[in-house]
Amino acid sequence: MTANDLEKELLSLIGKYNKLRNTFLLVYSAAISKPIPAISLDMDDYYIIYDLLRGNTSKKLDFYLETPGGNGVAAEEIVRFIRGKFDDIDFVISGEAKSAGTIMTLSANEILMTISGSLGLIDAQVRIGRSQVSAYDYIDWVKAKRTYAQRNRRMNPFDATMVAQISPGELKGVSNALNFAVDLVTEWLPKYKFRNWNQTETKKAPVTDLMKKKRAKEIVNELIDHGKWRAHGRSLKIDDLENIGLKITKIDDDPVLSDIVYRIQTVIKLLFKTTNVYKIYSTETEKIFANAASVDIPLPMVKTNAPDVVNINTKCEKCGKAHHLYAKFASNPKIDDDMQKQGRKKFPANNKLTCDCGFEIDLTGARNNFEAQIGKKIIT
Repeated sequence: MTANDLEKELLSLIGKYNKLRNTFLLVYSAAISKPIPAISLDMDDYYIIYDLLRGNTSKKLDFYLETPGGNGVAAEEIVRFIRGKFDDIDFVISGEAKSAGTIMTLSANEILMTISGSLGLIDAQVRIGRSQVSAYDYIDWVKAKRTYAQRNRRMNPFDATMVAQISPGELKGVSNALNFAVDLVTEWLPKYKFRNWNQTETKKAPVTDLMKKKRAKEIVNELIDHGKWRAHGRSLKIDDLENIGLKITKIDDDPVLSDIVYRIQTVIKLLFKTTNVYKIYSTETEKIFANAASVDIPLPMVKTNAPDVVNINTKCEKCGKAHHLYAKFASNPKIDDDMQKQGRKKFPANNKLTCDCGFEIDLTGARNNFEAQIGKKIIT
């Protein structure tokens, strides 16, 4: 299948999903296997999702999510927006929805998962010195050293040296990063996931608000316990989640639904594999693809004798049209005259090249590479 065929198939499958579930499905998926920094969840995702959904009048939203995680504030913004717009929201997980993706998923009324789907831990990852560490592990280590010092009225020289390098501001920042996720999920679980939990399964006893908050806290404590799961990237499957008290709707129990969801997942993976697309935002009628541009540019290996201009050749992933651009690194008007006489267009100031077919090519990654290797900024 061509890229166009895959795009049409994706929209068709979303339509079938909507008809089967009587809902409105939004697909947001990032190409987790591609080594592109922009695959992480960020505020741009919030603005794009806002634009796709702002005119929607449906009361029910299903949110197909696949992400390695990213900005917790962006996750909060997306949830606040969709929660203010839709009455019921279910999250659909067939791939990975880690970290900030898990935080978003825990705002659902129902969580639908396939056997292949997984969530992750929600302990914040913070930068300490040159390393990225678990906020939970960091706070746990500090508490252990404090307890040791109080009990023994001393610390060993190594620990004393390490503790002496911790500032109150740094410690507070790590604590705030950890509590950010804890506070969100502790609020959202009772409010949405446990909204219709009115009696216990075994004794059929009434469920109180206090019981809902207690269960939420227990689940959160499990999901920040880096010591138990050993790795922030650990994949938590259906059984893992149900063992910590989180009820999951198993998509594989419904053959028709599971066939549609797995096919959506397969089509998305084929699009990622056969094109430069690294993020997909799609409904039944609209789609937005984020692309990492593939360019053919002779770049110098060293920054000495760097050129004043480079030629850039790229193709539209949708229609195949070739685009010939140039990027200049010197304030010389003659460069523009010469390049334009050759039929080349100037590198776009916003890094976005729009093809005649309407497809948008993102040249941000290419720009970063040029500037890093040549050692100068592109002049637009």
